Amino acid sequence: MAHDVSDLRTLNGASPELIPQDLPKASNLQRTLKSSIGCSGVGLHSGVRVAMKLHPAPANSGIVFKRIDLVGGGSEIPARWDRIADSRMCTVLAAENGVSVATVEHLMAAFYGMSIDNALVELNGPEVPAMDGSAAPFIFLMECAGVTEQSVPRKHLRILKPVVYSNGTKEVTLAPAKSGLKLNFDIDFAAPAVGQQSCSFDIDRDVFKAEISKARTFGFLSDVTALREAGLARGGSLENAIVVDGDRVLNEDGLRHSDEFVRHKVLDAIGDLYLTGHRIVGEFQGFCSSHADTANLLRLVFAEDSNWDLIEAPESNASDTGQTWDQPLRQATAG
Repeated sequence: MAHDVSDLRTLNGASPELIPQDLPKASNLQRTLKSSIGCSGVGLHSGVRVAMKLHPAPANSGIVFKRIDLVGGGSEIPARWDRIADSRMCTVLAAENGVSVATVEHLMAAFYGMSIDNALVELNGPEVPAMDGSAAPFIFLMECAGVTEQSVPRKHLRILKPVVYSNGTKEVTLAPAKSGLKLNFDIDFAAPAVGQQSCSFDIDRDVFKAEISKARTFGFLSDVTALREAGLARGGSLENAIVVDGDRVLNEDGLRHSDEFVRHKVLDAIGDLYLTGHRIVGEFQGFCSSHADTANLLRLVFAEDSNWDLIEAPESNASDTGQTWDQPLRQATAG
């Protein structure tokens, strides 16, 4: 059964009966959606209205984007780090023939937060809809569609040694961790409304939904003209972004968290990190970094086989529960 949700801006008004309460508990098995579901919205940078449908997908297929607005049925684009074509203001993925899809990071973060390994994302335009500028509408979509386990074990990407990418004053690091994914982020903006902010989270489904998913993307009023002249932020508005002017937040409803800005940077990092194709056992540190810095970090990680391996978790999946992996991790066959 397919669902279509045309307006996800009023999440608090959603009917509870639409949201299944029997989401699978943590396990070692891959997951996909129970049913297809769709929505539509404006692309943050393109300004184009796009319809999107999320579909279940077979085990080991990963997250795949498909443009269905193009002649010949469109192109499929795997959500992988080696498909990153641009990362200046958002993360853009491209197929070998040049067909691309932009601003995938918020949706990818929602897939990670919901522990979904396999899904097909159909789009009739060049960009994932911005919705309200956060991952919360996508979480709502996935909860409405439902999540189901598949009969194939999940493999995790384990970081074996610290990998660092520096770009002037910006720096990103992936280092080993005892269990699951931990993210630390620091930002420092001249605008007093943002300023210096820091946060740290051990990522599981509950933490992602409650503490990270609602944090919106943000921009500065002084940059709007230059961005639009560069073909960016054409769909940006107070409905899908926080807009800052010096010491003021222009959105009438204010902030969802006092540190919403740095929380959104964490959200972006989770989405970009999921382009590894796997859930991660490691610790990420971002200092004033961007999409481009995380993309370059992933290239460094995969440049050396000694930086990582693929493993299967014990029966209790620490990435979802926050528990430690108290059993020896065993090497899994890549594939």
